[in-house]
Amino acid sequence: MPFFKKPLAGPGYIILNVIRAMNILGLFAVIVASFSMLVKTFIVSKFFFFDAVSHIITASLSMFLIITETPLFRTYILHAWPLLSPAHGFVTLGILMTVVGVSVLGNLNKEATSQKSLGVSYWRIVISSGIVVVILGVANIFASYIFRQRKLGVTARQVRAYGAVAAQKALPMPVTMMSTPATSIHRADTKNLRPFALQRSDTVGPYSGQSREADPRRNISAPMNHVQFEERCEQVGKPDLAHHPAMMGERF
Repeated sequence: MPFFKKPLAGPGYIILNVIRAMNILGLFAVIVASFSMLVKTFIVSKFFFFDAVSHIITASLSMFLIITETPLFRTYILHAWPLLSPAHGFVTLGILMTVVGVSVLGNLNKEATSQKSLGVSYWRIVISSGIVVVILGVANIFASYIFRQRKLGVTARQVRAYGAVAAQKALPMPVTMMSTPATSIHRADTKNLRPFALQRSDTVGPYSGQSREADPRRNISAPMNHVQFEERCEQVGKPDLAHHPAMMGERF
């Protein structure tokens, strides 16, 4: 059920693209914060390896989410990461951004990433990037439900790409996005085709509880005996031999 009765595809095009720019900037801030904490982890912490791996994973995930927000590698994302493709909304993106933001904020309790170790400037980058990404993650989840057009099969990502004409330009995609748009159109065309298959009743017919005379195609007369055959021949008459091909050979 939509939140608003009035179509929001037109304003949604502007709002969702503004949110996209904020997503990219917020994720870039997370990458800067993760590498800042990575450097301090090598200096202060004794168990730097595991902390370093967690910071690298956070930065890599943020970089991957930035790629999904750009037109790069669309075919790969369509096949390998369908929940982040135009066939789906921003729910998965919002959840992942929220997890990334919480992970960044959770590092502030450690000695290696405290305000004293990082310095005021880098500490502000870490805490602000975590808070912004969490807020943007929740905003993406709400925007996915607000701006989609469920009755038309249009997702919020398609509204962000096409605006008010998303219902005309966006192709309906299957539930499983392991197929290309070409195969999706083929499935939509072949869905209405009736498969050709012969039933048993079409070939051999029923044998129990039904009379064969009910079907006029099976009402066949009995064979004639020799008397009936001679009477039928007398009625028809013998053919004129003058029209036989053997008699007309001289004409050709």
